[in-house]
Amino acid sequence: MNPLAVLLVLSFVGMSFACTCDSVSWAQCEGDPCQCYVTVGKNEREILNCSALIPKCFLMKAEMYKKLHKHFRGMPVDTALVDNDGPYDPECESNGLFKAKQCNNSEECWCVNSAGVRRSDKGDKNLKCEELVETYWIHVELKHKATPNPVEVKDLQRAIAAAIQERYKISQNLITSVSYDGDARLITVDVKKPLGDRKEDLSRMAYYMEKDVKAQPLLASSSKFEPNVAGQKLEMENILVYYVDEKAPTITMQRLTGGIVAVIVVVILAVLVGLLVLFIVRRRNQSKYVKAQEMEEIQPTLS
Repeated sequence: MNPLAVLLVLSFVGMSFACTCDSVSWAQCEGDPCQCYVTVGKNEREILNCSALIPKCFLMKAEMYKKLHKHFRGMPVDTALVDNDGPYDPECESNGLFKAKQCNNSEECWCVNSAGVRRSDKGDKNLKCEELVETYWIHVELKHKATPNPVEVKDLQRAIAAAIQERYKISQNLITSVSYDGDARLITVDVKKPLGDRKEDLSRMAYYMEKDVKAQPLLASSSKFEPNVAGQKLEMENILVYYVDEKAPTITMQRLTGGIVAVIVVVILAVLVGLLVLFIVRRRNQSKYVKAQEMEEIQPTLS
């Protein structure tokens, strides 16, 4: 083969391998200079900045599209929210932020925070969401698998903070607390930013970490979040994330899920049954007492 042709082929192969997105393994990349994107709809793409974590809204939208087309692979304060509604197809701003009002291609709508988590009751398309309320505090509860050696608290705190900073590009200044319950193998991490800060997007860190523990890692390296504590890796088996917003959510008891309503109904019925039984027992006791008095009054007369 012509040496020049070989050189061109090698250059093309090298260029192909170089055109990748470290921030998300299933992004599609092409061109020179390299440009990466995710498909979020029919003939719809979102161009990515692969030097940073990808906005959660873009990732959720791309994942929903992949699922629909069968190409997918895979509490700190009273006002904290847990993402219990599951995945949905979100509406995103051009910069990757969630739109404050989400309807998921249906007639039912709700308001979300900057992490895309529902923070209001669901309503119709006339529902008003005046602003996108910022999530400024992420509280994470992690449970790791059993380890052959005991885990020292100080070693764990250093390892967790370093791993979060390196993997999710979060400044250690924002990691305000790392605590550990060795008996339960439970790690709790608080990541906070100043109120009013709009530069840091904590939802990206939380979403990537959830994927690391619950599913397939998003990062191209495919390695998981396994902090190295004094020479032994901590493999995580569960994660729970709470989102605390700058303003309290407006969710009320009006829109409870069927399961929660069923539990409440069962509890109420149990209480009512208990009260009814207590009432019947007391009535019987009172009846016996009255009869006993009547017998005492009758006996002297008979004698």
